[in-house]
Amino acid sequence: MFDTAQSPSWYRSTKTLLLASLSIAVVAASALYLFSGSRFSSNKDEAHYAELERHRAEQQRKAPSEAIAAPVGTGQIMEASVANSPEQATAPAPNSAEQNSVLVSNEQKAEGGNTNSGKTADQTQAGQAQVIAEAQTAEKKTPAAKPARNYWTNFRGPSRDGRYDETAVLTKWPSGGPPLLWRQPIGGGYASFVVADGTAFTIEQRRSQETVAAYNLETGRELWTNSWNAEFVESMGGDGPRTTPTWDAGRLYALGAKGELRCLDAKTGKPLWTRNILTDNGAQNLQWGMSASPLVVDDKVIVLPGGTSGKSVVAYNKLTGAPLWKSLNDRQAYTSPMLVTLGGKRQVMIVTASRVVGLAPEDGSLLWSYPWDTQMGINISQPIVVDRTRFFISAGYGKGAALVAVNGTGNSFTAEKVWENTSMKNKFNSSVLHNGHIYGLDEGILTCIEVETGQRKWKGGRYGYGQVLLASNHLIVTTDTGELVLVKADPSKHEELTRFPVLEGRTWNVPALASGRLLMRNATQMACFNLSTL
Repeated sequence: MFDTAQSPSWYRSTKTLLLASLSIAVVAASALYLFSGSRFSSNKDEAHYAELERHRAEQQRKAPSEAIAAPVGTGQIMEASVANSPEQATAPAPNSAEQNSVLVSNEQKAEGGNTNSGKTADQTQAGQAQVIAEAQTAEKKTPAAKPARNYWTNFRGPSRDGRYDETAVLTKWPSGGPPLLWRQPIGGGYASFVVADGTAFTIEQRRSQETVAAYNLETGRELWTNSWNAEFVESMGGDGPRTTPTWDAGRLYALGAKGELRCLDAKTGKPLWTRNILTDNGAQNLQWGMSASPLVVDDKVIVLPGGTSGKSVVAYNKLTGAPLWKSLNDRQAYTSPMLVTLGGKRQVMIVTASRVVGLAPEDGSLLWSYPWDTQMGINISQPIVVDRTRFFISAGYGKGAALVAVNGTGNSFTAEKVWENTSMKNKFNSSVLHNGHIYGLDEGILTCIEVETGQRKWKGGRYGYGQVLLASNHLIVTTDTGELVLVKADPSKHEELTRFPVLEGRTWNVPALASGRLLMRNATQMACFNLSTL
């Protein structure tokens, strides 16, 4: 071979041309591959949506009387309304005279709505106060629901910690798994379920619309839907909404991947008010979409738009949608806010892209802060309150875990590290606490660590980026390939009892457990099992 530096010009020109041609060929092949993949994905999605619609039509044909007619049913388009004022909550655009009457009444209730344009501020405030008083009176007149019926009303359970203690559950499963109540198609997305009054609620993607859907817990029959035009598409993370609705006192609060926040009547799906938390607060969407489920505290619904100028965390009036307070300048992450008590203080704990904070629920004031920087600000795992003063936090991408102590009095608190190591790295999932030990997926491998020291007790079994719940001294694990697994919550050893397939395809969604019924879903299928011992 001769030295190319000394080679003749014709050789260098030919080499350059060949390399350029090769580069063009690679780019063309890549484009063809991506186009083909996109085309295949599109065709596959269309087939899935067609299957979903056939299934729903068949359900209605068999027992139409069970379905509840919602103001906006399947196939009806509800345009997302944008308020003229950032202080104004609106109802979605009506599709009928009946819906229009609902729209007007709710606009009149909203702070700063157009229907109040001829009223004084005092009159508007008086009307707002009357709306709140009427709603609160109605709540008092309504008999309190039994706890067993309205238990799993938040993302990952009542305390958002993945712990189920409503009833005992079956811990001896046959090889084929516990009794299957139903399995059927579902729209796309990564939401979980909440359950109240015998109804399971979730949010899903149906073609170009985000759709909140209510299903009969025992039969899987769709009861109502509420949809709006929104489609979040992300090639790596997947398409569709990410948050889980929150149920409170007969109302359902649902947040779409593009920031649409809706308060719905949980019985009918009727829209009560709506806002877009991104446009409201001048915030940019996250790379992988809005993922923090709404949190209801007292008279507020708290969300995390991540806006600047003190609009990172926002509380709206849960009855009217009027803004109540705004706090922080942090870029938000993918965790959901939690109502906790630490250091004797009731507070809202939030994991942002760079720290963990405690806020006073009354006004959003900052109580304490603990630095928690992760790669690209990707915090996904929920913290766990360990005792009266301490919480556990974890993250993937090489970050690890920490135990943090919060102490103080009044509104003066400190947050200090107890220990920090890499024994547990929760990536797309969260851990659970049981008898002084933390159980969770360390980059896909089930791991047990001791709370007091952070020392790893064992590590075993591969579950991918699945999810973990705790019930009856056992771990209910869903794998990222759609399997359901039962594991003993035993710090002395890893003991897997049963594993069987349930869903097809990638399954990152958190399961839900209410009234002894275990709900699983992914972007194409959902299933319900009877784990009750009764």
